[in-house]
Amino acid sequence: MIMTKFNPNYIITMKDIVREGDPILRKVIDEVSLPPSKDDKETLQCMLQFLKNSQDPQLAAKYKLRSGVGLSANQIGLNKRMFVAYIVDEKGEHEYMLINPKIVSHSVSMIYLPQGEGCLSVDRQEIGYVPRYERIRVKAWNEDGNEVMIKLSGYQAIVFQHEIDHLNGIMFYDHINSENPLQLPENVDIKSL
Repeated sequence: MIMTKFNPNYIITMKDIVREGDPILRKVIDEVSLPPSKDDKETLQCMLQFLKNSQDPQLAAKYKLRSGVGLSANQIGLNKRMFVAYIVDEKGEHEYMLINPKIVSHSVSMIYLPQGEGCLSVDRQEIGYVPRYERIRVKAWNEDGNEVMIKLSGYQAIVFQHEIDHLNGIMFYDHINSENPLQLPENVDIKSL
């Protein structure tokens, strides 16, 4: 059995993050067998800690981290269908460690971030609007191997769609209109977040 280096004592830094051009970012990632192994749980915890560190100004400076709100396992080179998200908003801290996530329903209405999206695996700024569903429902399994159903809207829905795209080999800029990056889809109810 191969032990993962992503254990509770390991600190993920930017050198662990796979950059665009690596084939694993364009691959449909394999499902994780359930219940999750100790290695998978520890990897998820390690990934979540990276996001927390990346949002802490002192730790981010110490380890030279770019700030992130989501991280999928293939972004650290693992062919495992799982991701973490750490989002702090007016309602508090939201932590997610999800395995085999799947969008089971979504709204017709769409939203986008006016400043565009960024990605830890992309070292350049990519100008353009990324249309996303305003509301989604996601079915997944948590780190304990229990099935969960999560309803999300707004910014959290955008983060989840970005990470689930990663697991399907899709980059955020694939959604940007190639002819005119600031053009939004037509005949769609879409608004800026």
